Amino acid sequence: MARVVSSPFALHRFRPYFQASQPPPPLFKPSSPSLNKLRKFPTLIACQTDPNPTETSTPLEKVIDEPASDSTSGLPEFPNKNVNQQVALVSVLAALGLFLSSRLDFGVSLKDLSAAALPYEEALSNGKPTVVEFYADWCEVCRELAPDVYKVEQQFKDRVNFVMLNVDNTKWEQELDEFGVEGIPHFAFLDKKGNEEGNVVGRFPRKYFLENVDALARGEASVPHARVVGQYSSAEARKVHQVADPRSHG
Repeated sequence: MARVVSSPFALHRFRPYFQASQPPPPLFKPSSPSLNKLRKFPTLIACQTDPNPTETSTPLEKVIDEPASDSTSGLPEFPNKNVNQQVALVSVLAALGLFLSSRLDFGVSLKDLSAAALPYEEALSNGKPTVVEFYADWCEVCRELAPDVYKVEQQFKDRVNFVMLNVDNTKWEQELDEFGVEGIPHFAFLDKKGNEEGNVVGRFPRKYFLENVDALARGEASVPHARVVGQYSSAEARKVHQVADPRSHG
């Protein structure tokens, strides 16, 4: 039989063994219901049990159900240097091709310009202003300016005559003296009546040639660049020869 202690200060030392104890409070309390929704799969831990791992053994891995970021999915971790080099090379080649195409029209030569030019006598009689170019096949500046001359001709060929006279042809001795040709290329700008309004000799900006031809096409009394002299080839170096066809302007 148990001994009962009457002192009230000793009652807290003894508790009946059959008294039901309260369950311990949870260690963690979810802050919101949404946290429970994130964990769709339990945390799995795969342990390596093979003491001698091989290439096919599964390494220690922990699968966590955190949402993956889509910002870097499908993108390489580092840029491909070979692709960058190829893009840079293509860009350089494209820029070079654009520059060359703006400066030169491949396939346009002095022979092409001469073949498309009007005969000198016809140009003086059709009532249109005329541009007369004195040139030679051996003239480097003449060949250099041929693409620019061609572009302007294509723009004004319906309103302005374009004539080419080869200084090596003895047929044009009188015209050489009349226009005072000492260097080539020599461009003489004539009005509708055949009177000279100005001339340009040697290498010059295409803008000068374009503005002079435009002034002729509009019937201006003068050209904006009436006397321009650039680097030219001396006409004294010409190689004179006879031409069988008297109608030839080459």
